[in-house]
Amino acid sequence: MERHPITPRPDWQRTVEEQGLVYPLTRHPDGSLRPYWDESAYYSFTLPEVEALEETVEELHRMCLAAAGHIVTAGRFADLGITDPRIARAVAESWHRRAELPTVYARFDLRYDGTGPAKLLEYNADTPTSLVEAASPQWFWMRDRFPGADQWNSLHERLVAAWRKQAPLLPPGSPLHFAHSSADELGEDLMTVAYLKETAEQAGLDTDWISMEEIGFDSLTGRFVDNRLRFIRSCFKLYPWEWLTTDRFGGHVLDTLDNGGGTGSTLWIEPAWKMLLSNKALLAILWELYPDHPNLLAAHLDGPRELARTTGWAAKPLLGREGAGITLHEPGADPVIREEACCYQELAPLPSFDGNRVVLGAWVVEDEAAGLGIRESSGPVTDEYARFLPHVIL
Repeated sequence: MERHPITPRPDWQRTVEEQGLVYPLTRHPDGSLRPYWDESAYYSFTLPEVEALEETVEELHRMCLAAAGHIVTAGRFADLGITDPRIARAVAESWHRRAELPTVYARFDLRYDGTGPAKLLEYNADTPTSLVEAASPQWFWMRDRFPGADQWNSLHERLVAAWRKQAPLLPPGSPLHFAHSSADELGEDLMTVAYLKETAEQAGLDTDWISMEEIGFDSLTGRFVDNRLRFIRSCFKLYPWEWLTTDRFGGHVLDTLDNGGGTGSTLWIEPAWKMLLSNKALLAILWELYPDHPNLLAAHLDGPRELARTTGWAAKPLLGREGAGITLHEPGADPVIREEACCYQELAPLPSFDGNRVVLGAWVVEDEAAGLGIRESSGPVTDEYARFLPHVIL
């Protein structure tokens, strides 16, 4: 794994916008616009490195599924902050019916520098973003700059194949709705949903748009309806389950889930059991089930324990996006316990390449490793101001 400076392509911003990346620039707190898509450098990997990472990702995915099963069987929902028994029942029911429920994609965040085993930082299996840039613009960048090279990137083909394979699980006779929140100011969620909608259409599915705010509930029929009062029989939503079950219509969501997937229910994608894999408590449960696994970092739910005197720790809220609320603590610091529920994970500083802190986003489609996206940040936590850089296999 190496980082290489390179001259950006002429008119690169227009090029990536035409390829679906609607925000190639981001506005920073000082008001300046800086590249989010950054092709002033790229990363290269060897084929053996990528093959090893693929094996790691698929093993981690199997371990996470086993951990989800353990949470359900042992009834450990409270460890994830799920204290509403109706939500716990809905998640458990979803898990037991998982063979009947479509699930498409997820993303691991990994610490890796090319010199040792990749370490799991977290898993977002409910509402992962940075998909478009990983699937499309970086592929076309490679074809422009390194036409003889390869890339860890079969995302588009695998997504289309996943929709086609899982189409029989969708209710017949109505479109698959694609929904995001209209409060998405940056446009990242809209961009991601638009791309996934396109892959579903390429798989032959009938689709339609709706925003989460436009979804209505017909109290007479007990059904969710769209802005044309049509029953929403299936919906891909880029909207976290912890919001969906607790906002204004949360009770109706739980009512339809209690229906056990009957004819009056809305089939939500991703399914409710994905709440188990997008919660940082998963990291601590994995460490319990697979202690000292080479791809895991030590993690606990009741405090940093031995990490306070050995490696230091990162305190991560159980729910959150883009590094929000994460605090880092060096060894020897006072082992303060946060008021909000957190996972206390072994401190593993992100590797620095030319002063840039790097995290690998490894994608899973269905149950297989499908591609890689790389984000760089200036600080120790990957946040909303991170930059996306392309990669090649040389």
